[in-house]
Amino acid sequence: IGGKQGDNLTPIDAVKFGCSYGQWLKNNSKNKNLSVVIGRDARISGQMIQNFVQNSLISIGINVIDVGLSTTPTVELMVTKYNADGGIIITASHNPAEWNALKLLDENGEFLDNISGKEIVSISQSDNIIFSEVYDLGKITKKEDSIRLHIESVLNLELVNTEKIKSRNLKIVVDAVNSTGGIIVPDFLKALNVEVVKLYCEPNGDFPHNPEPLKKNLTELSNKVLENNADLGIAIDPDVDRLVFICENGDIFGEENTLISCSDYVLKNNPGPTVSNLSSSIALKDISQKHNQAHFYSAVGEVNVVTKMKAVNAVIGGEGNGGIIDPQLHYGRDSLIGTALFLSLLSVRKISVSELKKTYPEYFMSKGKIELEPTMDVDALLLAIEKKYANNKPNTVDGVKIDFEASWVHLRKSNTEPIIRVYTEAPSQEAADLLMNRFKEELLALGN
Repeated sequence: IGGKQGDNLTPIDAVKFGCSYGQWLKNNSKNKNLSVVIGRDARISGQMIQNFVQNSLISIGINVIDVGLSTTPTVELMVTKYNADGGIIITASHNPAEWNALKLLDENGEFLDNISGKEIVSISQSDNIIFSEVYDLGKITKKEDSIRLHIESVLNLELVNTEKIKSRNLKIVVDAVNSTGGIIVPDFLKALNVEVVKLYCEPNGDFPHNPEPLKKNLTELSNKVLENNADLGIAIDPDVDRLVFICENGDIFGEENTLISCSDYVLKNNPGPTVSNLSSSIALKDISQKHNQAHFYSAVGEVNVVTKMKAVNAVIGGEGNGGIIDPQLHYGRDSLIGTALFLSLLSVRKISVSELKKTYPEYFMSKGKIELEPTMDVDALLLAIEKKYANNKPNTVDGVKIDFEASWVHLRKSNTEPIIRVYTEAPSQEAADLLMNRFKEELLALGN
């Protein structure tokens, strides 16, 4: 937020891309009376950016359904609930408070694909935006009940065992980093007869720690679980699409284990294929095989996971960063459905979170990166690695992923930074670190 136009998210950039998205909708829709759902997380800049974006839309004749303080999955769900033609969430997801962004949705409440994104960028660089005359301007309608509708939609799902959860009388600590998870998650848990201990649940956008729900950022939550003798802790990111649990003993359950445990529960009750991205743990494949079900990989990115899930008719999917996608509800990462499935599993099995963790395969990840020099030909480097390990039959859907007997390495060019990401997984942390460092050295040697 701030700085020069084009370098950062300024008012001019917000207007430009708000108008470009609106024009893209008009170009691709037969509907003459278009509407778009807009919501935001609790970032300090959120109201400002939302005002610019929604006024941009009404300036080209598109109606806005303003759901105010909301979450990414809530807005996704409301696009279909309100029969809208698209949606925008004003959020920078897990990034720190100085950032903000526009997450753009289609008429299904799903993220736009690469082609649509390029069309919008092209429109933003042209003079092809047609503004409406005064009697054709759009209108803004406020909706106050979106969070309630989201909660009810999750509670009404067949696989969510509300009675078993209510009978457990759980106590849960919630760290919502002072964003909109502090509104929706406690309300959701209270509907399940859970005693909620709030930690940073005031939606004022004043993030008390780095908002990405990683182990190093959740020390205070772990301590709070122990202090309150709670059954578990829940951490969500500012827009509530990533979910991480803390065990009753203060240990982290693991962001990869969010998808693994939820999938374990779903597969027992509704067997079918599963999908995760190439940088997610192999443990999901193990769990799928345990239930005699197929597992598939997709390229990194939620839209790619969703595309693969639809192609193979998956019953659950997601990403190893704590993102759960349950097509029974909608095709988007959703911390509420993840929480519901996880608590159903705990309550049916009548065990603690730490006991549950012991039942899953234990793998260790190492995540590194290589800063790119201007002289490096990244595509040539990745092709050289692919050829070198041809006998391992590398997966090249997204960069190069090489499977070994009990480990893997995934090398991919970042979409947002001038780096190559190097992710590895192995049965021990030492083995994962060694594998990561080995491939960093191999890439650097090839680059020189």
